[in-house]
Amino acid sequence: MMKEEIVANIHQQWMQMALSEAMKAVGNTHPNPAVGAVIVRDGQVLGKGFTQTCGGNHAEVEALQAAGDVTGATLYVTLEPCAAQGRTPACTSAIIPSGIQTVVYASSDPNPQMAGGAQVLEAAGIEVVANVCQAEADRLNRPFFHYIQYNMPWLIAKAAISLDGKMATRTKHSQWISGAESRQHAHGVRALCDAIVVGVGTLVSDNPSLTVRDAAIIGQPPLRVMLGKHAPKPWKDCKLLSDEAPSRFYVMHDSDDALAWSELGMEVVLVENYEAAFQHLAADGCLQVLLEGGGKLHAACLEHGISNELLLYQAPVLIGGVDAMSFWHGEGVETMQDALHIQNIERVMLGQDMCIRGDIVYPS
Repeated sequence: MMKEEIVANIHQQWMQMALSEAMKAVGNTHPNPAVGAVIVRDGQVLGKGFTQTCGGNHAEVEALQAAGDVTGATLYVTLEPCAAQGRTPACTSAIIPSGIQTVVYASSDPNPQMAGGAQVLEAAGIEVVANVCQAEADRLNRPFFHYIQYNMPWLIAKAAISLDGKMATRTKHSQWISGAESRQHAHGVRALCDAIVVGVGTLVSDNPSLTVRDAAIIGQPPLRVMLGKHAPKPWKDCKLLSDEAPSRFYVMHDSDDALAWSELGMEVVLVENYEAAFQHLAADGCLQVLLEGGGKLHAACLEHGISNELLLYQAPVLIGGVDAMSFWHGEGVETMQDALHIQNIERVMLGQDMCIRGDIVYPS
């Protein structure tokens, strides 16, 4: 094996540790990306760390503080160190005087306001190695990258469905289609999201709490969101009025009902369309959003091309009925050439249910 291959393998080994650190931050850093860092010298780990909640230390600073003397050491970090002041000082300003000799990073920073760290470090005489394990690091921070590119959150379309694609019976009864294992898994996904969204129909028929249960939350609980063309008529025992987590209504038409919700303490935001609501969420720091339905809201987001990922819990039951709510309860596509495809599919059995997860690909 050539020397270059040996060095590349060593870099990948330590970057995998940095990626493991970054995983500890997923879902807890918005609006910042989840980043991990490891400092190594002579094959020994001196320090490691991950991005803290918003306003806290970035991964590089956490690792430097844990390491102590880092003279001649190598810093492995999953995202190019930031070069500008944000809520915290630039990471390059902490790295340059520390004694770090080499910086190895995975993803390039897509944020034009913070990018350029590699050039700053090289100008200070620090060796820089780029794009080690880049694909893994890019995937880990897809919500952040998506927000920077499109000004939209990464939207996960989630539903529990029957084998025939129904989310509820014709009488709107849906509890429970999926089993306990699926529901526990779904709460784990909720804990990693910045907001949870339902439509008016789901709010009225289910009165959901949209809280995270049986899963750990670091920082603030996800924002609970209702999205619809009109606000429903308010009722005082609506679970979204509880103080368990913050809540917000996005509506497209002002009304006396919207005003009544405001008087009950609900935050009500008037928007022009679905896309504007999600742009507002992104601007508020919600980078990964869980869309829990119902079928009409899923249909609107799919038909507007704004859902990014599919998460289905398919139970071994049949519901049937032309009036039963289906997952895509809208117009759908006209021909198979217009059909949406799912790629990077993962399938896992959760009890008797099949968990199906993948990226949504829209026809060009």
